[in-house]
Amino acid sequence: MNNKQKISDILMKVEKLVIVRAVRGGLTNLIPVLTIGAFALILNTFPVKPYQDFINSFAGGFLPSLFEMVNKATFGVLSIYMSFSISYAYVKLKADPETSFIGAASASVASFFILAGAYLPDFSTDRTGPKSMFLAILTGLGASALYMVFERLLRKTRRRVLTAGADKEFNKILSTLLPIAIVVVIFALFNAFVTKIFKVDSFHELLGSAFEAMFSIGSVGYFKGFCFVLLSSVLWFFGIHGSDTLEGVMQKYFAPGLAVNQVAVAAGNEPTQILTKEFFDCFVLMGGCGSAICLLIAILLFSKNRARKGLGITAAFPMIFNINELMVFGLPIIFNPVMLVPFLLTPLACYSVTYLAMSAGWVPLITSQVEWTTPILIGGYHATGSVAGLILQLVNVIIGVLIYLPFVKILDQRSLESAKSRFIEFSDFFRQHEQELITTRLTERSDMYGDLAKELCAEIRHEMESRFALAYQPQYSYDGKCVGVEALLRWRHPVHGVIYPPLVVKLADEGGFLPQLEELAIKRAIAERPYVLEKFGPDVKLSVNVTGITIITHRFVDFCAQLQKTYPIEDMNICLEVTEQAALQLNKEAGKMLRSLHDMGFMLAIDDFSMGQTSIHYMKDNMFDIIKLDGSLVRGLFDHTNTREIILSVSNLAASLGMQIIAEYVETKEQREALHELGCECYQGYLYSPAVFLEEKTDIKKKN
Repeated sequence: MNNKQKISDILMKVEKLVIVRAVRGGLTNLIPVLTIGAFALILNTFPVKPYQDFINSFAGGFLPSLFEMVNKATFGVLSIYMSFSISYAYVKLKADPETSFIGAASASVASFFILAGAYLPDFSTDRTGPKSMFLAILTGLGASALYMVFERLLRKTRRRVLTAGADKEFNKILSTLLPIAIVVVIFALFNAFVTKIFKVDSFHELLGSAFEAMFSIGSVGYFKGFCFVLLSSVLWFFGIHGSDTLEGVMQKYFAPGLAVNQVAVAAGNEPTQILTKEFFDCFVLMGGCGSAICLLIAILLFSKNRARKGLGITAAFPMIFNINELMVFGLPIIFNPVMLVPFLLTPLACYSVTYLAMSAGWVPLITSQVEWTTPILIGGYHATGSVAGLILQLVNVIIGVLIYLPFVKILDQRSLESAKSRFIEFSDFFRQHEQELITTRLTERSDMYGDLAKELCAEIRHEMESRFALAYQPQYSYDGKCVGVEALLRWRHPVHGVIYPPLVVKLADEGGFLPQLEELAIKRAIAERPYVLEKFGPDVKLSVNVTGITIITHRFVDFCAQLQKTYPIEDMNICLEVTEQAALQLNKEAGKMLRSLHDMGFMLAIDDFSMGQTSIHYMKDNMFDIIKLDGSLVRGLFDHTNTREIILSVSNLAASLGMQIIAEYVETKEQREALHELGCECYQGYLYSPAVFLEEKTDIKKKN
């Protein structure tokens, strides 16, 4: 195994860790909240004076109050959402049906409030917003894990809190009381221990004090600024809002630099302070943490992953104003080992280049206050009062894009490999459980298979016509003449190739668009019929599959009636082949519809015919023209002594009723000869040809 493969395996193992997946899942669940909060913030701080004058004067300043209200209800309590969301993701990943999600989430949120200091008289949303993301992750994971341990333990000892006469759901919720209480007490004791030992008011304050203490050594200069950027990025990578967590450090050590420069300029002197808050906002945190505007550009220009580009387009508008939570949480960058290096390196490179440019005098020092939401280029120009500031931002962006670019390509490759692996696993699962899944809805599963089923179902629905195609498999008589062609539905995926047809039918059925898909197949087959005749010979019968549940609906009969008005169906030798005959319920109404189709000129065939009671039932009213032998009978010709007798009986019965019989899955000359002896004169299978697309140059061989 080479080093590259070893690294890839390590990264894969890290990404599969439950805590990593839980944090990512929790962050992804918050995207709607983040989007609403981001737009509220943008609308409230949009850095254009006429706009600000308008919203502040309109309706007595109602709009800023409205935007602030929405922002407080989203970003202001973001950590509470986070604790709840991570708890939900963690419990879901653990997949214990006995675990109460409400119980785990309640324990997590209560524990968060304890560590954040909700018991303090000055407690405010300052402690529940992005600054407390670390506490949210800690409680979302830790409290949920503890809750599950104690709930299982109490479940084993059968110590549940039950109320006589109460309904089942009430008793289930009540049984969470004790494990929640135990978890909350544990976190309360931990918080009390911290406050006692470190002389702080809460664990939240301890974290803030620890970060500030880290920067108390040394003077304000390149090294301290470098460490600030590095630590902020590291915190962000682990899901902690680095900028807000280190806000105290920013205000104490870097923000005063602007005032010093402004005083110097006012006195007629040159500014002296390189590092200011605007230095970081305008030249390092472009597009937010990680200089994410560079990542956005790299994705939009060079990524081949459609989902990733879609995320980039969605996140682009808020990122223009340096709000990048959608990108950081949605990509995700959080806990993504592939993104660690560029996420740390890009802002450090931008920081170093900017520090060098300003210390060398190539770009003026910052003397103007600029809102952190000011878009790139505008911010650089206004902060320095020079075009050089704008050019410096462009240089930083180019450097950042070049750093991110190879890692975006790695992400694309890993996504492609992961998607292929997941699909193969899903496809194998479906094939292995095909019969069992007849009454199970794949799209309603809550596991990986359900997620992938929903994705594929949406793709098939929205790109049905563009990726849909028909493959044709010929049918031959014993004397080597091509007498028919079966049109087989194929859906071509750009990554996975041709999808297993029964899976496509299953998903189309669950998605409610199977009738449209089958109608499309018939219209496509009729449209391609001239080319079919040219490839396989004149006057061959053209068969198209229709499920038993569709063929007897009024919708389908009306559809065929419209076709009859456009095409001479009675002269086109077209056969409707009924698949999934178990779904075909023959009654008086169904018989009437089948006769209508027959009267229009369509032939009717029964697929997968055997000697079962269901199959025989379809022959009694003589509405079908063709019988296609069940493939298991053909494959079992030489394995079971009774198989030949069954085929002989079916052949005799079909002959007496004037019905043609076709054997599928004929792969060898020995099978064909045996079937011929038993009265079957038409064959379909690999002995003659696999199903081929019209554009393929495959030669159809006549094997006698």
